[in-house]
Amino acid sequence: MAVLLIAEINGADLALDATSKALTAAKQMGEVTVLCASSGCADAAQEAAKLTGVTKVLCADDAAYGNGLAEPIADLVLSLADDYEHIVAPATNSAKNILPRVAALLDVMVISDITAVIDNATFERPIYAGNALQTVTSSDAKKVVSARTANFDLAGEDGAATVETIAAVDNPGLSEWVEDKVAASDRPELTSAGVVVSGGRGVGSQEDFKMIELLADKLNAAVGASRAAVDSGYAPNDWQVGQTGKVVAPNLYIAIGISGAIQHLAGMKDSKVIVAINKDEEAPIFQVADYGLVADLFKAVPELEEELKKLPPA
Repeated sequence: MAVLLIAEINGADLALDATSKALTAAKQMGEVTVLCASSGCADAAQEAAKLTGVTKVLCADDAAYGNGLAEPIADLVLSLADDYEHIVAPATNSAKNILPRVAALLDVMVISDITAVIDNATFERPIYAGNALQTVTSSDAKKVVSARTANFDLAGEDGAATVETIAAVDNPGLSEWVEDKVAASDRPELTSAGVVVSGGRGVGSQEDFKMIELLADKLNAAVGASRAAVDSGYAPNDWQVGQTGKVVAPNLYIAIGISGAIQHLAGMKDSKVIVAINKDEEAPIFQVADYGLVADLFKAVPELEEELKKLPPA
């Protein structure tokens, strides 16, 4: 079986974490060819070639692919599809934009957010906000699959695949890039951070949410938020953790003022260690927490910060 893995590329840089973990999933389906499509992506292709398990890298260096627009990239994938039984990508925002179009053009289904590969045609994925696992077997001639990267390990970096430059296909001209706006932050990226500090509606206001940010900065952590906190205007949407936000699996997840609705738990329940602070002892978050503190967060968080000050510098 031949697999085409669409590399995650930000600008001209390879998103190594997402691509490497998606490769771990793809290798279980067959021999993997990685597609790097962007503007100025030659270095990204060389980096992808070093990943263990990659047999070949295709580099499509063209301005049409430089901003990740779904239409031109989907047409490029379609032009290559005859040689592959599986088309795989990490379950990122950009891939979730591209894969449905690829599947529609191929007249097949999208098998989204897989968490395990059973065999070449059978996959496991979460349903019901992560409270159940569904096993899906596809009879489609080509399987279009997105892999939830939190559930797969990083691939090694001792590969030596060949890199082949390929020509761009005609741009369908159905969309045009205008601009990207990215929030500037020195904090770790939410989906790949080792520590995440999240606040919920219990924090009370946008002003008080700064307390969550200060604690995160002391721990060199990413900041997350529940949907309720985002909907209340306490935090921006790109901090949202949960079924309608981002899926995280850090070594440490600290949930402050979060009740633990099902849709939020779906986004963080795979964290290695979960610490919950909530004044409601009946809050569902305590059912998944490894450590729970029933306390007023406005007392507990400042006390935690004071204790952190006593620790020697890392």
